[in-house]
Amino acid sequence: MRWFVYLVRCADDSLYCGITTDVARRLAQHNGGLAGGARYTRSRRPVRLEGVRCCEDRSAALRLEARIKRAQRAQKPGLLAEEGEMAS
Repeated sequence: MRWFVYLVRCADDSLYCGITTDVARRLAQHNGGLAGGARYTRSRRPVRLEGVRCCEDRSAALRLEARIKRAQRAQKPGLLAEEGEMAS
């Protein structure tokens, strides 16, 4: 199974990072098209996808998500684009 780390920009210009196996489904959930979605994004709709990164497994996706969440706001989009981040 492939795991993805994604970053969305909310209507209030804040950023939300998460992991999923289906980016399109998760984006629909965040925007209210499907049941589910994060409590954080429910009051900040619509959200738009800023970036996505495929990871080798769930563990790698969780590590990258944690790294992005710890980063400063300006650095977050760049962390998804870094080369070599997928090493186990």
